[in-house]
Amino acid sequence: MRLLHTADWQIGKGFGRIAGDAGALLREQRYAVIRRIAALAAEHRADAVLVAGDVFDSQTLPDAALRRTMEAMAEWPGPWVLLPGNHDAALAESVWTRIERLGCRPDNVHAAVTPEPLVLADGRLAVLPAPLRRRHEPGDVTEWFDTAATPEGAARVGLAHGSLRNRLPEAAEAHNPIAEDRAVTAGLDYLALGDWHGTLEIAERTWYAGTPETDSFRSRDPGHVLRVDLSGGAAPAITPLATSHYQWHEWQQDLTGEGALQALEDRLAGLSAPLERHVLRLVLAGGVDLATRSALDELLGRWQARLAYLDWDDSALRPEATEADLAVFEGSGFVADALAALRERQAAGEIHAAEAVQRLYAAYHELR
Repeated sequence: MRLLHTADWQIGKGFGRIAGDAGALLREQRYAVIRRIAALAAEHRADAVLVAGDVFDSQTLPDAALRRTMEAMAEWPGPWVLLPGNHDAALAESVWTRIERLGCRPDNVHAAVTPEPLVLADGRLAVLPAPLRRRHEPGDVTEWFDTAATPEGAARVGLAHGSLRNRLPEAAEAHNPIAEDRAVTAGLDYLALGDWHGTLEIAERTWYAGTPETDSFRSRDPGHVLRVDLSGGAAPAITPLATSHYQWHEWQQDLTGEGALQALEDRLAGLSAPLERHVLRLVLAGGVDLATRSALDELLGRWQARLAYLDWDDSALRPEATEADLAVFEGSGFVADALAALRERQAAGEIHAAEAVQRLYAAYHELR
């Protein structure tokens, strides 16, 4: 028995902090990754694809988004099992009821909106789904797995979305609790989990797949689906398969000292091709003279045009004007007077004066 385990597609995710074309491209890849998963299912001869919750980012997506998702899955004819998660819970009125009204769900796509066994693969696979019926469930919705009857000889596979207490990193939300030993108490061959956006092994039979298309700078090991091979009750063989189009990075970069700017240039040049598949956030720190800051702005502009997205936080970057910087203004008349006034304000602790000196330097340097 071979499964592909995935989760947290979050179709329609907004990427509110990434505006313009970059945000639109990121949203588009959340559809494209479904087709990549379909291709992997065919390539690896999977018996089923299990999606452990949060197929959709919200309940208010337009009908076109629901139709596009269903059509993408139609590219692989085997069974897909979709579990409602906290973003797309199986409410009385939900994306799931809308899909049924639209009549757009292919016959091979199963919406697991009720907690009952789903028998697939000619009786060789019994999926035990634990759909969320509201965003935050107070109890463990996987408890019923322990007593669920399944066909003799069928692989028992749990499908759930939530948090295993005491087993996730501190950053994880603690909603929708799941017992960490559920695979053992329910006699599962495998427990396929969603909610944590990185690939994570909890135990040999319990894994989070993570999101297949990276969507955050802080996610740990995202961008995979898991190939799960089950055989005769033995521990499953798990193989992560890379699926993410974009690679996300957050770099801390200190620009203090001679050669620091070149080091940043070299680090950027070391990104793998194609460059337009990288999403990068820089956190800059250190002290830079005005000439270096001007060169930094030029560097950032060049690389912003090369990458899918480049953002930076320069709030910890300190402008430190040198005598060589200030010599540029000698004999400049009123510009030199303005500089002197700004430097007095800077010395008095005015928080925006240093930035104003930098901008004055950049503008004057450009016009000379």
